[in-house]
Amino acid sequence: MNAISPARQQASSDEIDLAALVRALWQQKLLIALVTTAVTLAAAAYAFLATAEYQVQSILRPAVIKDLDALNRTGVYELTPDQAMQRVGASLESYDSRLEFFRSNQELFEALRQPNRSLEQTFERFNDKAFVMLQPDPKKTNNLSAYVGIQLTYPEDVNGVALVNGLVEHAFQLERERIASDLAVVIQNRLNQLELQISAARASYEATKESQIASLLEADSLKRAELQDELKALRQQLKTRRDNRITQLDEAIRIAKSLGITKPTTPSALGEGERLGQGSVIRTEVNNQQIPLYFMGADALEAERNALLQRRSDDFTEPRVAQIAKELQLLANNRQVEVLNKRENEDLFLKKLAVWREEAARLRNLNVDVSGLKLASLDQRATQPIKPVKPKKLLILALGMVLGGMLGLFLALLRNMLRSNTAGPKLA
Repeated sequence: MNAISPARQQASSDEIDLAALVRALWQQKLLIALVTTAVTLAAAAYAFLATAEYQVQSILRPAVIKDLDALNRTGVYELTPDQAMQRVGASLESYDSRLEFFRSNQELFEALRQPNRSLEQTFERFNDKAFVMLQPDPKKTNNLSAYVGIQLTYPEDVNGVALVNGLVEHAFQLERERIASDLAVVIQNRLNQLELQISAARASYEATKESQIASLLEADSLKRAELQDELKALRQQLKTRRDNRITQLDEAIRIAKSLGITKPTTPSALGEGERLGQGSVIRTEVNNQQIPLYFMGADALEAERNALLQRRSDDFTEPRVAQIAKELQLLANNRQVEVLNKRENEDLFLKKLAVWREEAARLRNLNVDVSGLKLASLDQRATQPIKPVKPKKLLILALGMVLGGMLGLFLALLRNMLRSNTAGPKLA
């Protein structure tokens, strides 16, 4: 009737064991306190004896448009504020740029020197751990403006402020030198291109002029040959016409002599002697036919034939002969060809030469001082930090205390278990 249920017995046993465990841990409170104190002291020693590390950063933002106006007004080199800032940021991130700064300013890295490492190895180790590039998160859309920066974590004996500011200034100077070099190359390439255009234009002009002269001379030669052919044919025609006239005159002379006509007469006058006895009669002869040539009489015909036989040239009988002679005389000298050959300064006739020379003169006189070019706005300059970022003493002490307490409890529990195991067989 007074039997106790197994569940109540088990609960009572758990309460007894827990109470016994608490009493056992309390009995070993000194051990727990000693372990906690030892670990806390070790953490404190590390926190206060470890080399302090500081952190500085420098932030760059895009320059205003007026800072790059002198460069952009050249017309041969264009650089936006964002592009200029990104160039400086790329130089800050560049390993070669940092190594060059390291070699030029080794006094800033004296504290990092190790006897068993070269300068390059020392810098590479420091570069991998110390530098962090700062840029806006592309996933966030609430960034008011673009920026680029560099963050440095350095030990206490390194002048991190001078290092970061010097590296930023080195990046600025390096990019200015690159822009100056690029600008000089671009200008020289543009000048070379203008010279090539001028040379090509001169060659084209010479070829065009020679072609024009050849065309003019060819046209004159063709015209001269045509006129000479026409003159020759015309003279042959005049000679044939004269020969035909002489033949006609010979025939008419023979007829006139056979008819006894020596003086010019008409057909009606031939029968005048037979009609003398018929009284005075006035006759009018109407005849629309051409009077035969022999009515001119043998004397007149022989005189014309002798004149034609003595003629040496028939040119005066045809006006076209004189006109051809005039045209041939004009073709003897082509004045346009003479003017083309007498040109002294042929560059004046190149259409775009004045524009090209003006552009070349402008490029040669470009004097852009990039030594003071503001490629980016220095929004935050590295300054001496107030406190180190490592080690975080309070956090280390708190962690040391917590870990020490946990370790002390663990050792106390372990000790209690060992005591329980050794005490059991003795009671039996």
